[in-house]
Amino acid sequence: MFKLCVLILVMSIDKKEHIMDVAVALFAEKGYEGTSIRDLAHEADVNIAMINYYFGSKEKLFVALLESKARYMRERIDAVQNDASLTELEKLNQIIDGYVNRFLSQPAFHRVLQQELLVTNREILHQNVIELFTKNTQDVVSIIEKGVRKKIFKKVDPPLLFASIIGTINQVMLSRSMCNILMNKAPGTDPYQDPELKKRITQHIKQLVQDHLLIQPALQKQK
Repeated sequence: MFKLCVLILVMSIDKKEHIMDVAVALFAEKGYEGTSIRDLAHEADVNIAMINYYFGSKEKLFVALLESKARYMRERIDAVQNDASLTELEKLNQIIDGYVNRFLSQPAFHRVLQQELLVTNREILHQNVIELFTKNTQDVVSIIEKGVRKKIFKKVDPPLLFASIIGTINQVMLSRSMCNILMNKAPGTDPYQDPELKKRITQHIKQLVQDHLLIQPALQKQK
């Protein structure tokens, strides 16, 4: 009986994840407003009642999707923050690795997120998006501020430095065609599947952060 309950729970989680994965693809293609629950049910091969059972509404599905995606980086940042063996620069480097890996591995979700951030007429939903990612931002900023207080880092503007990190990744993610031009890739290729692109972006951001932050870069080692 116990094994059966576990199996049912796993199947339920898998189905819920499947619906969210399909939702990401549809939202990226048609936008939030252009995607109906009926569209989602058809593409996910489930009935509308099942979507309502798991999520209650399209808006709640969208929030659940954002929470699921934000949780990954939140857990990664928490782990880095609590690792006393790492310097502040090493913590930032690991966080940069996490953001680059996450963004490049999920270009469809990134497109959905950017679309929603640009829309302000759905005030409650827009605010939910902001709040979900605020804690991650604050935690990264606090790492930078700690380095400044310890006089490891120069006196910088921590929130704007974090914005520069995310902004660099966002610029690359705006358009595959533009990314191919920027990175000198052949037209029509998928640059986000190229491990060399990930390496270039990661190294570039780390170098920018190190040069901007370190008081004596020559005496600091980048992990």
